[in-house]
Amino acid sequence: MFTKNSDKVLCALVLIAVAAAVPQQPDQHPVYILRQDSNVHPEGYTFNFETSDGTARQEEGTLKQISEDHKAIEVKGSYKYVAPDGVVYAVTFTANEHGFQPQEHVEQHDQHQ
Repeated sequence: MFTKNSDKVLCALVLIAVAAAVPQQPDQHPVYILRQDSNVHPEGYTFNFETSDGTARQEEGTLKQISEDHKAIEVKGSYKYVAPDGVVYAVTFTANEHGFQPQEHVEQHDQHQ
């Protein structure tokens, strides 16, 4: 049914599939949610969370009157994460009818290490 070459191809495909299934970062620790809150109401919403790996996000969306006939949601918030090299990246942003406007801040190293 199979030729010698097709057996080699099948074997190679199986090896590739097994290698792809191996975890890419086996020494990575589980990340836990330390804090999580959310509130949705007719005028908008708020949410925030913080995880054990230093990732955090907070956001507030409010309904904004942009003209007599139109309303839009304006979102203000921030997020931060720790890169693999320990550098902490933090972004604050506003998103509204003028688009997404981020401001980035880079800290030297994570204080938790």
